[in-house]
Amino acid sequence: MGKSSISGIVYIVGAGPGDPDLITLRGARILESAEVVLYDRLVDPALLERTPPFALRIFVGKRCGRASVTQEEINATMIAHARGGRRVVRLKGGDPFVFGRGAEECLALSGAGIPFEVVPGVSSALAAPAYAGIPLTHRNLAGSFTVISGHLHGGSDPHDWTALASAPTLVVLMGLGSLATISARLTAAGRSPETPAAVVHSGATALQETVLANLATIPRAALGIEPPAVVVIGEVAALASRLNWFEPANVAGDPAGALR
Repeated sequence: MGKSSISGIVYIVGAGPGDPDLITLRGARILESAEVVLYDRLVDPALLERTPPFALRIFVGKRCGRASVTQEEINATMIAHARGGRRVVRLKGGDPFVFGRGAEECLALSGAGIPFEVVPGVSSALAAPAYAGIPLTHRNLAGSFTVISGHLHGGSDPHDWTALASAPTLVVLMGLGSLATISARLTAAGRSPETPAAVVHSGATALQETVLANLATIPRAALGIEPPAVVVIGEVAALASRLNWFEPANVAGDPAGALR
């Protein structure tokens, strides 16, 4: 935590993936004493009920892919309230440091001399597969996993697809809109088109739905699925057909290789 004579402080808190019960005890306790809360679209409203009645709640999420508030405005709002001596909570879906711009916000706070604390959260990269019965590692199938962003900004491509094609388990966040491109590039880089694949929509919520296919067919199988969604590619994805404990009635498809 940075040092400052300012009495206010900002807590960058991970809200978890969907189910409000998955927030950490530390995160829940901080919410209970918050004076200002800046929260994202995917934060369950039940978490806001943990804040005191007098707390100022400010929505700073995205609607239909468009930011209602810019990142610069979010940073300025946190800094202004902290300089006013308030306990500020920046409540972010998942984990703040996993594709959550948490580091950018901490750098802005550090540069302004604002004390801050980061409270980790359960990332959707871990929780959504777990709720769908997909273990990211398995002694006989996958000794490691890789998490990437599916955003291909402005047509640019930051990924080494040859390296990613060899990852035992590949988890893609924010990749639903680029799924056909991701499938094609992994296949071109040498990944078998028969590799099991899964898309988990709204993981760890009552809306969760899992679609199973293989790398070649998952873009077509997932047509109609809306964000948020987590994509899992690898042999472990096939296990969802047997291990999905949360919403077995919603699982569609049955990729080959489910350890049958």
